[in-house]
Amino acid sequence: MKKIRIGIVGCGGMGGGHAIAIQSGTGNAIWNGSNVDVPGFDSPATTDISQLLELAGVVDIKEERQAWAKERGMKVYPDYETLLADDTVDAILIATPNHLHKEEAIQAMRAGKHVLCEKPVMLSSEEMLEVMAVSKETGMTFYPRQNREWDEDYLMVKKIYDEKLLGNIFNIKCRIMGSRGIPGDWRGVKAYGGGMMLDWGVHILDRILKMVPEKLSRLYCTCTHITNDECDDGFQLLLTFEGGLTVNLEVGTCHFVNEPLWCVYGDQGSAEIKNWGLEGRMVRLLSWNDRDATPILAGAGLTKTMAPRGKSKSVEELPLPKFDFDRNELYKNFVEVCNGEAEQIVTQEHALRVLRVMEAAFQSDETGSVVEFNG
Repeated sequence: MKKIRIGIVGCGGMGGGHAIAIQSGTGNAIWNGSNVDVPGFDSPATTDISQLLELAGVVDIKEERQAWAKERGMKVYPDYETLLADDTVDAILIATPNHLHKEEAIQAMRAGKHVLCEKPVMLSSEEMLEVMAVSKETGMTFYPRQNREWDEDYLMVKKIYDEKLLGNIFNIKCRIMGSRGIPGDWRGVKAYGGGMMLDWGVHILDRILKMVPEKLSRLYCTCTHITNDECDDGFQLLLTFEGGLTVNLEVGTCHFVNEPLWCVYGDQGSAEIKNWGLEGRMVRLLSWNDRDATPILAGAGLTKTMAPRGKSKSVEELPLPKFDFDRNELYKNFVEVCNGEAEQIVTQEHALRVLRVMEAAFQSDETGSVVEFNG
C-alpha cells in the first residue's frame, strides 16, 4: 500500500494530536498538542498509522502553535497556499474551526489533494452538497473524520443490536454528560460553528444512523442554553424510526451527576454501560413467569408490578460483549480509498444525512414541534 504524505491545516488540540500520532508512530487516536498523559490512552491499535501516513508538515496562523510544531521537528508551512502548492503532498487533514472547512476542502481538492476533514465536516447540508460536487468534479477523495464509529462502548451496543442478544430492541438511550460548559474558545461562537449539537451531536447521530438500517420517520429536540446564550450547551433529542424503535440522545455540559452512558432495552433483556470505563452489564430474560415476586414499598404505597427481579431464576446477568477491534481503521480506510483500493466506510452521503438530521433537530427546537423526517 502506498504511504500517503499528508499536511495538516490547523495545529490546535485536534490538529496537534493528529500530528503527534502520525509523527510518533504510536498508531493511537488523537490527543491534544500538550502531550497530556491520559490514563488508558496508550491502549494498542491494530493499525499503526505511521505505516500509512507520513506527516509532510503543518500550517497554523498562531505563532505559538508554529513554535510548538517546530520544537517537535515538524515542517511548518508559512500559509495554506504554500502547503497546497507542495507537489509532494498527497492529502490535507483539515482541523480548523468548523466555519472554515468548506473553503479549505474545496481549495485542497482543486489543488489535487485528497481531504480528511474533522467533524462536523460542514455547517450545513447545503455546504456539504457543494463539497460533494467538487469531489466528484476533481476525482479527489473527501473523507469525513467521524471516528467514533470505532468507540468500544458503541461497538458493544451495535453488537447487542445487530445480533439481537437481548431480543428485538425497542429503545436505546445515549447520554454524553459533563460539567464544564462549552470549551472557552471558538466552540462557543455560533458563526464559527460552535455548540454541542455540532460538537457531540455529530458523533452520536453518526453512530445511531449507521447502526439502525431503518428510515428515520420523525424527531423532537430541545436545546439548552444554561451557560451560553448564543450556542446550545446541550440538547435532548428523541428519534423515532419507521419500525417503532425510539432513541433518546442527550448531551449536556452542566451535569454534576451523570446518568449511564448507554441503556439498551429489548423484549428479552436490558443492558447498561455506565461510563467510558465500560462498567456495565446485560440482564437477559429467561422467563416472564416470576411467581416469587414480592411487593415493595414505593413511596406511600405498595407495588408488585415494579418490584425488581433481583436474583430471580427468571433472569440471568451477563457481562457486556467483548471483541477485537481496530481503533485506527478509519485512517487505514482513508489511505486505501486514496489509493483506489477500497470504498469509504464513512461516506459523504452518510455525513450529509447526519447534517440534515441536525438541521431538523434545530428546526424542532426553534418551532417547539415534532419534525417529520423521511430518510
